[in-house]
Amino acid sequence: MKNDTEKARQVPRQLSDEQLVELMSLLKGANSLELKLTVPPSAHRSTVQGLPMDPVEAQPRQVYFFDTPDLDLNKAGVVVRARRRQGGVGDTVVKLRPVVPEDLPPDLRRNAMFNVEVDVLPGGYVCSASFKGRTTGQKIWKAVGEKGRLSKVFSNEQRAFYQSHAPDGLDMDSLVPLGPTFILKAQFAAQTAKKKSAPKRLIVAEVWLYPDGSRIMELSTKAPPADAFTAAAETRDYLEAQGVPVNGVQETKTKAALQFYARQLARPQ
Repeated sequence: MKNDTEKARQVPRQLSDEQLVELMSLLKGANSLELKLTVPPSAHRSTVQGLPMDPVEAQPRQVYFFDTPDLDLNKAGVVVRARRRQGGVGDTVVKLRPVVPEDLPPDLRRNAMFNVEVDVLPGGYVCSASFKGRTTGQKIWKAVGEKGRLSKVFSNEQRAFYQSHAPDGLDMDSLVPLGPTFILKAQFAAQTAKKKSAPKRLIVAEVWLYPDGSRIMELSTKAPPADAFTAAAETRDYLEAQGVPVNGVQETKTKAALQFYARQLARPQ
């Protein structure tokens, strides 16, 4: 697979036999599946109005990515992220993508904090491995705002995973913060299946707000890997019926954030 980690493999609407075999193989080895859709900016307002969610109940979040000014980690397929949430809660992740599930060590796969997920979006898919961690919002704040050691926010296992995949000589404490990005997250239950007796599907809406006034809206839902194609078809039909554009240009949140803040760092002060 390519090392351009933020681009899901570009594929036509109808998968070729080879692509279908690859996707099915990735799904077979994954722990979870997430279906994602980027909504065009021109449709943000109508999407919020057309879907059964209450924007007033949206949860605020703050996300930092960590990389070099030249995004050397991203080029190597590694993502380091910390997220602050209401109530003093925080979480972290060290992510590697793309990956082939069967190539990952069995001891990692058995770790409860380690997850292999396939992200599927219109026109592409990518498989990633994430080592998750728990922390507090205050610890993240101190590591960024008071120039503390970033590595202290991550667990020993996360740091070991980072060292195994980061470019040689790139210490975690040498990374620079990219962000924060302010996020609003809302969710709602939707009857996506044709059978009214079927359980409703939880759909998440996130709006990422950038300092220059630009924003990204993403809709997503999780499903068991075995239900990938049924979940994708039902969710797509539901969103189309609600007037949500499903054929717009797709832009991943991580890639957009990394590129935005890297440009900010490159500008003369």
